[in-house]
Amino acid sequence: MRLMEVLEPSGGGSGRHFIDLCRGMQARGHIVHAVYSPVRAEERFVEELQALDLAGVHSVSMARSPGPSDLAAWRSLSAVMRRAGPFDIIHGHSSKAGALSRLRLPGRHVARVYTPHAFRTMDPGLGNLGRKVYGSIEKLLARSFTDRLICVSADEYAHARALGMPREKLSIVVNGVKTPPTDLREAVRNALAIPADALVFGFVGRLSHQKAPERLVAAFKLLAERVPNAHLLMVGTGEMEDAVRQRIEASGCADRISLTAHFTGPQAMAAIDALAMPSRYEAMSYVMLEAAAAGKPMVLTEVGGASTVLRDGENGILVENDDDPERLAAAMLRLSDADTLARHTQAALARRHDYGLDRMISETEAIYRALVA
Repeated sequence: MRLMEVLEPSGGGSGRHFIDLCRGMQARGHIVHAVYSPVRAEERFVEELQALDLAGVHSVSMARSPGPSDLAAWRSLSAVMRRAGPFDIIHGHSSKAGALSRLRLPGRHVARVYTPHAFRTMDPGLGNLGRKVYGSIEKLLARSFTDRLICVSADEYAHARALGMPREKLSIVVNGVKTPPTDLREAVRNALAIPADALVFGFVGRLSHQKAPERLVAAFKLLAERVPNAHLLMVGTGEMEDAVRQRIEASGCADRISLTAHFTGPQAMAAIDALAMPSRYEAMSYVMLEAAAAGKPMVLTEVGGASTVLRDGENGILVENDDDPERLAAAMLRLSDADTLARHTQAALARRHDYGLDRMISETEAIYRALVA
């Protein structure tokens, strides 16, 4: 099949999914063209995408927020479709790329697939007006311009149904990951001057409002006062990086917090003892999957996908999704107990083989083939 994959937020979990899908489809003999936006592109993402040696890699500037620039972006994207096409499937990832790649003029029909990677309406801080506006747009696009909408968790599927999207256009394909490397613990810790015997909580993700890194810094400050050997490893970049660094410096425990972009999420998993992700909303976080595949216990807020990887009190702890750092700090304190951490780690290791990448590629390919047929 001739496939066109389109992504706007070029990095983070959606970027990981995008590269894995492009690589997997190419490995199965399909002709893959990838379109990404340089506006929010992470350097590592662009390098890895270009190294895949796909049939085509195209850059189209797409802004995150709706605005006048969307018309120019749509025209540029349509030009790529004409120049590099024809295609059998056009698959948009994230809300902006999903909207631009699905809007089309009359003519030859090409099946349009959309993966939101967390609907904007899943953000609890969006407000009623924003939820109505974004929800109406998503519902219109799903009903009139979409051949198949792929949800990455049961939670996201339930949200799509609540927005009024037709059941026959929805599918669930849970993200999959490669098993993270297990031999980098010493190397990563040495590179960041983290003691070998430290208890390390890890955060991996874009430094953005959605991922709520400021919640974690505030919670770790409380934890550090009670657990002398606790450290926090934060891996990521983003629009909140300066603000997060300022919070770290003002925390009083900056010497026990490492914020870096020099390692990938899978590499960082080897160095941590537990994952702490205080996100405000998710569909199915890749970081959760990577931690689960690495056999790491987790402290997660009640967001989409958490129930897929976490059994509360068994392989981690679920906390309320709010800005109170006390609750998050209390959960991290519970995992700081050696016996509790060992018990949760043992349960996490028992489930680490449940999140394979090949399954995700196969299920997505089956959707493509059904639409082409």
